[in-house]
Amino acid sequence: MGKNNRIDSVIPAIRYGDGEGFLLIAGPCVVEGRDMLMHIAEHIQNLSEKYRLPFVFKASYRKANRSRMDSFTGIGDYEALSMLKEAEETFGMPVITDVHSPEEAGMAAEYVSLLQVPAFLSRQTDLLLACARTGCPVSIKKGQFASPDSMKYAAEKVAEAGNNRILITERGTTFGYQDLVVDFRGIPVMQQFGYPVILDVTHSLQQPNQSGGVTGGRPDMIESLAKAGIAIGADGIFLETHPEPARAQSDGANMLPLDQLDRLLRKLTQLREVVINM
Repeated sequence: MGKNNRIDSVIPAIRYGDGEGFLLIAGPCVVEGRDMLMHIAEHIQNLSEKYRLPFVFKASYRKANRSRMDSFTGIGDYEALSMLKEAEETFGMPVITDVHSPEEAGMAAEYVSLLQVPAFLSRQTDLLLACARTGCPVSIKKGQFASPDSMKYAAEKVAEAGNNRILITERGTTFGYQDLVVDFRGIPVMQQFGYPVILDVTHSLQQPNQSGGVTGGRPDMIESLAKAGIAIGADGIFLETHPEPARAQSDGANMLPLDQLDRLLRKLTQLREVVINM
């Protein structure tokens, strides 16, 4: 299956209640190495087939927004991107990764099928336009500082550059200095713009700006938040997962253990079926 066909089988007009299931975007926070990346990709791919979910594999090739200078940022841009391309070609699934500058957009588009604009950069016009001009679908994460209504302007920048394959991702709003909260009213608000809206479950459970310089989290709330997203009608669920979150190089404090993903997806697909038939 060609690259564009893989994208178009997932992105074109995903809406709650259409197709076979909600969109699943999942994977580790960052590429740590080939063996682990391929293991996680294969595991989630198998589960997506089991539950008939359209699936996009996610991993950052580099982490640019770390609190401390000594935090892990990546194994090397081209090495990590090459691994993401190998995963995409091996398992026949689209892959998404973060980009942080206009120059990175063109580079990353040579290796992956979708580009993601991080929440802190969701107002950066040059970055949004550069992503749009690659022709790749663009996922825009709502800034922790942004209202749902304001995200229509970020989406308009991409659309006015000639790219209508847009996802908008809710990932929580700053609540004090060290916590986030999800206002679920924002999901239907952003759906009114005409694009699929994804709930980023694990990043919404971050507890940033800790005094030690390492972000905390509430992974015990992953199931509750994901259920709420499905119940309100999110078009997809985004989450980060790792075989051993405690040993993960980034965001381990809020990731889902990989061996718990099957159980979670079973519950979410059952809940979705109930809700759409009400």
